[in-house]
Amino acid sequence: MVDLLIINPSAAHGITGNHPVYGNLGNELVAVEPPLWARLIAGYIRDRGFSVQIIDAEAVKWNAVETTNLVEHLQPRLICIAVYGHQPSASTQQMYGAGLTASEIKKRKSIKAPIVMVGGHVSALPQRTLVEEDIDYACVGEGPITIHGLLDGYAKYGQRGDWIFEVPGLAYYLLGEYEVNQSAPLLDLKELHGDTWDLLPMHLYAAHNWQCLGDQGQRKPYASVYTTLGCPFRCGFCMISSIFESNTYRMRPPKDVVSEIVMLYTKYGVRTFKIIDEMFVLNERHYTAIAQGLVDSGISQELNIWAYARVDTVKPHTLKMLRKAGFQWLALGIESGSKHVRDGAEKALKSDDIVSTVRAIEQAGIHVIANYIFGLPDDTYETMQETLRLAMELNTSFANFYSAMAYPGSKLYDDAIKNGWRLPSSWRGFSQHNSESVPLPSKSLTSEQILAFRDAAFLEYFSNPVLHQKLARDFGMEAVKEICKMTTYKLERNLLKEKVA
Repeated sequence: MVDLLIINPSAAHGITGNHPVYGNLGNELVAVEPPLWARLIAGYIRDRGFSVQIIDAEAVKWNAVETTNLVEHLQPRLICIAVYGHQPSASTQQMYGAGLTASEIKKRKSIKAPIVMVGGHVSALPQRTLVEEDIDYACVGEGPITIHGLLDGYAKYGQRGDWIFEVPGLAYYLLGEYEVNQSAPLLDLKELHGDTWDLLPMHLYAAHNWQCLGDQGQRKPYASVYTTLGCPFRCGFCMISSIFESNTYRMRPPKDVVSEIVMLYTKYGVRTFKIIDEMFVLNERHYTAIAQGLVDSGISQELNIWAYARVDTVKPHTLKMLRKAGFQWLALGIESGSKHVRDGAEKALKSDDIVSTVRAIEQAGIHVIANYIFGLPDDTYETMQETLRLAMELNTSFANFYSAMAYPGSKLYDDAIKNGWRLPSSWRGFSQHNSESVPLPSKSLTSEQILAFRDAAFLEYFSNPVLHQKLARDFGMEAVKEICKMTTYKLERNLLKEKVA
């Protein structure tokens, strides 16, 4: 019997047709990432003497039935379903697969282990999660301390008892009443090392197509590592603070990060990396120490790393060092071309600074992937056009176009509930690419208008001959073909069909 079985759930691999979360993009373009929090929880629990296994159902492409077959074989003492996505706000859309998995496990009478669910969405809506999902416990907060408390209690007493009140961060129902225990303290990052790569199918992970535009064959092998947890900023559309319960920012020792990357390079042959931090380029001393460590390691010229930054945190004098360390991409959250709209989303940036920062990054030999959001609360048709014009002017090597979503755990979600704004009818509808996707309406635009604008903007941007010329120069014609192929994928949009009907 394994003590703890951690499941990274799959939405529905094994079912014919489009991916239930990512639509027809799910099979080719979306990255398959090692599950960070499954690793972190596993390492913390294993360090305390318990046996752990991880089922990465998303990577091995198992549906809920196939996943449950292995659960039944392993007969764990405790089951943890870790609900996270490629970035913090993607936790909600993963609830679809998590719910399917929990329900299938509970159908098997031979499986006696209780189920605890952990993740950003779960931490934001613990009571609702307990009501909606077929689970025994929900976790409020990061999870490792809570899960250790559960394991320790079941190991000592064999069943639920009074000890349950002492498990920090645990939410549950007792005699029909909702209970939530005191919060668990945030951990020192040395205890969240995540050195459990041996529990994962490392040969299956693959980067996004855009990270390897010059050579799609470099998408594997792939790994994502973290150097910090949390974010000190308070953007209204983000829900990252839901699992930390505060705007904290904790940093790993740079030497530990470098050692992990070197180990993945040496042991697993990984050259393509993602720094999973919500904000890597923030503390100059921290990120430059990592960059220098990678340069000193002697492997940096073989690396292709991407990381998140902010326009107002990029220091031009550090960019050459980052490029020398193997950072080939930086992702910038530009969000809107309108200063008024950015200010309303609590992201105050100057337009001139945006342009100058993008150009400085590119001049250092680093490619930029820019993120834009249509439909923020103060958006109008004119301000969305302003955003698209800025995107076309910047002409970054890649761009993500999002519609504003009120993710649970964000200020936007609280505002949506308070004001009765329309939300998706299912959790998978919070996915940007799902057929059930329903963006948040703005003060002057409907959800339909915003979604239609977003989809048209995507096609206009990636069909632009000026972008194609840039990609051909920087990556070759195969990159242009890859981008052109992307524009042939037609997303299903129930919301827009409803409008036509």
